[in-house]
Amino acid sequence: FERLADEGYAPLAGQRVGVVTNPTGITRDVRHIVDVMHADDRVDLIAVFGPEHGFRGTAQAGGSEGRYDDPATGLPVYDTYLKSGQPLADVFTASGVDTVVFDIQDVGARFYTYIWTLFDCMEAARLAGKRFVVLDRPNPVTGRAALGPVLHEEFATFVGRKPIAQAHGMTVAELARLFNGEFLRSPVPLETVTMSGWKRSEFYDASGLPWVPPSPNMPTPECALVYSGTCLFEGTNLSEGRGTTRPFELLGAEGVDGGWAAAANEAGLPGVRFREAYFAPTFSKFQGKTVGGVQLHVHDRAAFDPVRTGIALLVTAKRSWDGFAWRPDHWIDKLTGSTLVRTMIDAGADTDEVVGGWEEELAAFRRTRRQYLLYR
Repeated sequence: FERLADEGYAPLAGQRVGVVTNPTGITRDVRHIVDVMHADDRVDLIAVFGPEHGFRGTAQAGGSEGRYDDPATGLPVYDTYLKSGQPLADVFTASGVDTVVFDIQDVGARFYTYIWTLFDCMEAARLAGKRFVVLDRPNPVTGRAALGPVLHEEFATFVGRKPIAQAHGMTVAELARLFNGEFLRSPVPLETVTMSGWKRSEFYDASGLPWVPPSPNMPTPECALVYSGTCLFEGTNLSEGRGTTRPFELLGAEGVDGGWAAAANEAGLPGVRFREAYFAPTFSKFQGKTVGGVQLHVHDRAAFDPVRTGIALLVTAKRSWDGFAWRPDHWIDKLTGSTLVRTMIDAGADTDEVVGGWEEELAAFRRTRRQYLLYR
């Protein structure tokens, strides 16, 4: 955004503009870009589009803010959550915009829904005959490598529309290029405004940018670091730490004891240690009940592999606690993108065997991914 503004909003000249954004769409001095653009005569901002959790971020997981007029600017705010295809194209048409701008902080995981809001908005802009501009932000867990299983299209949902890796290792502008080149029925007129100075090896704190929680249960960059692995516990009967101050870093259930932490530490996973932990979630699974489990402590984030760690935690949880169960709806298959993880763990596979099960499809995705990267 700062590059866009410094260039006098040249890509938006003569256009009526709408912005898809949320509380993360800020400048480094923590002003929201909607407020900045609204006050600037060089850009004709006429609409805002809110994703899951809403434009101002007031809604919990699985919720949005609906249609309203923003009290700060008077701009109409349209709800994109759970809209796609022609219904979302109709929203863009009704808003009167010529160009849709996307600026939301991602966290690098396939099942984090903002990248599918990006995909859906690109497809809808194509259907509505609109231009699309993506303002890039860092991948907070680096862009070094893609990790984990690749989605099989028969398992497509809003936590994974298309066959990308579980930890994609891309920025949103790179993903937009990938979507346009590989997955849209036909390309949308796309422009990406790249960052200056970001390196693929850098974690979020190297950027010097302030962190705003992209969603209520993503409070810190440390949470984002583990999320692409530990979010898999949403597909089990264990708590993934929602309702605590360390979501996705705390995992547990009633009846779990220190045996799980011991088994996880014995796995010898690089860059992470596990502490026996007890906690009482204030909402979500086990609300108000004291549960036992583990807390992840990443001590070498460059060596840490979040997806392998998530698999190892599933394997050791199942082996050390006889109460372990998958969610009855097999949500784990939607999160991992196929039946492979669930069926292999159920069959007694160890971590290396499960990880080896997706290496061929991951290698193919990495080859495709490479041609859309923008940074070194």
